[in-house]
Amino acid sequence: MTNNPDKRLRLPAEWERQDGVLLAWPHEDTDWAYMLDEVTECFTCIAKAIADEEKLIVAAPDVEIPRSCLSAAGANMANVILVTVPTNDTWARDFGPISLTGTEGVTFCDFKFNAWGLKFAADKDNLITRRLYEGGALRGDYRNCLGFVLEGGSVESDGKGTLLTTSECLLSPNRNGEMSKHEIEQYLMDRFNLDKVLWLDHGYLAGDDTDSHIDTLARLAPDDTIVYVGCDDPDDEHYESLQAMKRQLGEMVTKEGNGFNLIELPLPDAVYDETGQRLPATYANFLILNSSVLMPSYGQPKKDMLASQILKIAFPDREIKMIDCRALIKQHGSLHCVTMQLPEDTLPI
Repeated sequence: MTNNPDKRLRLPAEWERQDGVLLAWPHEDTDWAYMLDEVTECFTCIAKAIADEEKLIVAAPDVEIPRSCLSAAGANMANVILVTVPTNDTWARDFGPISLTGTEGVTFCDFKFNAWGLKFAADKDNLITRRLYEGGALRGDYRNCLGFVLEGGSVESDGKGTLLTTSECLLSPNRNGEMSKHEIEQYLMDRFNLDKVLWLDHGYLAGDDTDSHIDTLARLAPDDTIVYVGCDDPDDEHYESLQAMKRQLGEMVTKEGNGFNLIELPLPDAVYDETGQRLPATYANFLILNSSVLMPSYGQPKKDMLASQILKIAFPDREIKMIDCRALIKQHGSLHCVTMQLPEDTLPI
């Protein structure tokens, strides 16, 4: 039996029109507690940039905290929707709804979030999508998919029936370990009405907790384009893996049998934490909005600027806006990881 009997539904591309973006605000009971002021400043910058051009829904146990931060920063509060909800952490990309669009509206797929293979607590975050929906913060249909573990950062869609993902993440034994690769692929094909699943078998970032989420390595873009992280330094620990990833991307084809247009992003210079652990800085973790692309920067002026110029090639119709995300990588994620876009006609007017 198919997992998605409604063939009118599809998994849209991120660059399609959207109503807004979901954020979960950092607080003293998250892993950000030791650096709460620093990361709150980063979240405020991201939130303000989103609210400048579209709606922003903020989930938090105490909504007066983000309200105060955003008001003080001069955010467009008319575009801000604050929802009181318990949270473990702030990685909305992975516990937020994965939305399907169709002729009769939007369906929110609520997959199981087990904190990247049972690495951390996720009991509250796994309930956020349902709570947002039941509380009226999301408009559309709700689909319970909690029998399958899936994070939004692990899949990329071109909106035309092709999905890009990584073998290391989706085949992790602590996610859907009882299923074979074929069974997982068939599930995705059915659930999202896909024509093709592209499996990336190479590529990783040191310090990444996600088991190589695709949104840290390679991103789909308009006109059959893939924007990916490259490495041309043989002395860098990522060199061989990212070179193998580049070769595999060059061999991938669209459902029509054509090769993809490949655009290479630089790998940021190595960033380390206070213990000497390398952090997963990546320019691939950008967020696409209706009129702009929010790109993470890392205090590396030459590489930050180069990455923004390269992204402009992939998204010529959008302004590239840089946001300093050095705070976010201290907890092993970046800008795309803390956001989840929501399609048109899904948020309260």
